Amino acid sequence: MKILGLVPARGRTRGIPRRNIRQLYGRPLLDYTAEAALKARGLSRVILSTEDPEVAEAGRRCGLEVPFLRPPELATDAAPALAVVQHALSALEERGDRFDAVCLLQPTYPLRRPEDIDGCVELLAREHADAVVTVLPVPPEHNPHWVYSRCESGCLHLATGEWSPISRREDLPSAFFREGSVYVTRRDVVLDQNSLYGMVLLGYLLEASRAVELDQSEDWTRAETRMAAERMAAARP
Repeated sequence: MKILGLVPARGRTRGIPRRNIRQLYGRPLLDYTAEAALKARGLSRVILSTEDPEVAEAGRRCGLEVPFLRPPELATDAAPALAVVQHALSALEERGDRFDAVCLLQPTYPLRRPEDIDGCVELLAREHADAVVTVLPVPPEHNPHWVYSRCESGCLHLATGEWSPISRREDLPSAFFREGSVYVTRRDVVLDQNSLYGMVLLGYLLEASRAVELDQSEDWTRAETRMAAERMAAARP
């Protein structure tokens, strides 16, 4: 399969200003995703999608291709990821480069590994899925069979729609939530079905220690603390 690696990185970001080119533990945040993507064996080409010339130049220094600048209307807080992916695939096809699938890699996940990218790509191909996303287990106390929503009258209703909850923890079925560091979706699902997920969606179980998303300043501090601890552990004899 011919897989496009797509790294979306806007110039203006909420929560952490200029987040994608800010230094994280001595390197621009963008560099971590670029390194993982370029080391992944399953990606045929890796490009950066941005509207910002400074971010584009930072991406090139990280080894990413920047074949176009993203339209400003696709670089707002409200712009959906699907539209960004569709733009990238269509823009490359206009240049004669068509892909079987696209791997979306948001820079806010600096601890993702090349092996996780390749694992998602291999799962997509092996199981003939429409899409694969990285997932983590839902803790039992947050399992849909134990989670309630509240209606306008104040009554509680199980998220599953059942009348009563499963009583024993041991009987709860496994549940997962979307982690977000890797999405791999077939080209036709993105462009023809207008979806990043399709009808046949599979989950790639990620190690919880790799699940770090940088959205707010406190996330940045936690990530740097973890990276420092990992470096110290690796340096011990």
